[in-house]
Amino acid sequence: MKTRSSARGEPRRLRNVALLTLMLCSVVALSLIRGRFAPIVTSAGDVMKPEDAAAAAGSQAAVNIDAGDVADEAAAEAAAEERDKKEVQPKPAEASGGATKPVCYETSRRSDTCEAAGDVRLMGRSQTVYVDTLDREWKTKPYCRKHDNFALSHVKEWTLKPLPSAAAPQCTVNSSATAFVLSTGDFTGNSFHDYTDVLIPAFITAHPFGGEVQFLVSSYKSWWVNRYIQIFQQMSRYEVVDIDADDEVRCYRNVVVGPTFHRELGVDASKTASGHSTADFRKMLRDAFGLERATATPSGDRWDIRRRPRLLIISRRPGRGRAFMNERAMADMAASRFDVRIGEPESSTDTSKFARLVNSCDVLVGVHGAGLTNMVFLPAGAVVVQVVPYGLLEWLARNTFAEPSAGMEVHYLEYAVQLDETTLSEQYPSDHPVLKDPMAIHKQGWNALKKTYLDKQNVRPHLGRLKNTFLQALKMLPHGRDD
Repeated sequence: MKTRSSARGEPRRLRNVALLTLMLCSVVALSLIRGRFAPIVTSAGDVMKPEDAAAAAGSQAAVNIDAGDVADEAAAEAAAEERDKKEVQPKPAEASGGATKPVCYETSRRSDTCEAAGDVRLMGRSQTVYVDTLDREWKTKPYCRKHDNFALSHVKEWTLKPLPSAAAPQCTVNSSATAFVLSTGDFTGNSFHDYTDVLIPAFITAHPFGGEVQFLVSSYKSWWVNRYIQIFQQMSRYEVVDIDADDEVRCYRNVVVGPTFHRELGVDASKTASGHSTADFRKMLRDAFGLERATATPSGDRWDIRRRPRLLIISRRPGRGRAFMNERAMADMAASRFDVRIGEPESSTDTSKFARLVNSCDVLVGVHGAGLTNMVFLPAGAVVVQVVPYGLLEWLARNTFAEPSAGMEVHYLEYAVQLDETTLSEQYPSDHPVLKDPMAIHKQGWNALKKTYLDKQNVRPHLGRLKNTFLQALKMLPHGRDD
């Protein structure tokens, strides 16, 4: 009787095992490829690419910090910064049906912009733009806070539509300029938002047109436009139009709806086709308001030791919060080394006059607030000193004024208010969370943080500590001598 040889079946078993292993590896590989490249369908039924989904997650994190959710600040900032690195070349949104005009796309996590060329007919009262090259509708809100639902609730929506072949609106005004629609809704009136949300984005968008652009302003505020009319006149050769109240059918060959945002109080030259920067924006401001000093180099006899640099203290009324309670003592302390001036921007109705005052100064000092936005008028090489209120607000100080200072070519110093320098120590017992655990207040959201540490707090800096900061500022200034 013959015995079965186990060696004869061994190769067949090995082949079967190898085949089974190969099939399992193929299934795993296909699953990984599908997870990486398959489209993601949103709740609205739209298709989202995986890399866009990651960007959307970063955008949501950025929304949280801008809304005041400081507890997740580090993660939010990291996500936002990572996303901004990928936004050097923004990707146009894809239109249904393969249409690519107008190019409606996200220019940053703060702004969307639509551009169209062709037979453009704009009807302001209905916030409608007809363009013959379109085959679908597009909608946008032309204000640079797209992440802020509260702000956008006060901004009118504009619609871009295909030009109807029949009963098309007839032109009543024709222009060779490029139409530029933007909004001055919601936060305008606060100088920080005036510049970071509207004026600087308007400059970024309008500058490449060399003046051949017409501003069509939605949510028009006559007092606001009058305050900044010199700036608009530098950017455009045409009148500024209150477009929501306009009865004309305005016809153009090109239209831009929505300005482009780069960063707080700044222009990113790497994202502009012509390489224009924050320095170019500041030069435009000097031209607009007739400011004489481009740099902080001393004027007159540079060897005259009696010539003292000028220091401007930004004043605020105590009832508004963040006021200097020892303002006069601060001025007297600094008077031995500086020509000291005190100014309150909110009380000045003449923007050009206050701009000239700031431009004449070498050092600008103020508590964190909109008044520090006047640093845009300082000459290059000047110093801005931000007094940071008590309450772990260094992140806010950094984002709003510390980081923009580099692009403005001004030096930056920070003075952090201590517990015995804040009036909060007079309003709360020593063991209260407002004093002992500021992060507990931050976790309650932006409204609680703002009410407690921005609206209810005034400061009384130690004159000795502040003097050291002023001496440090003095050393940073260009002395204009070669010794």
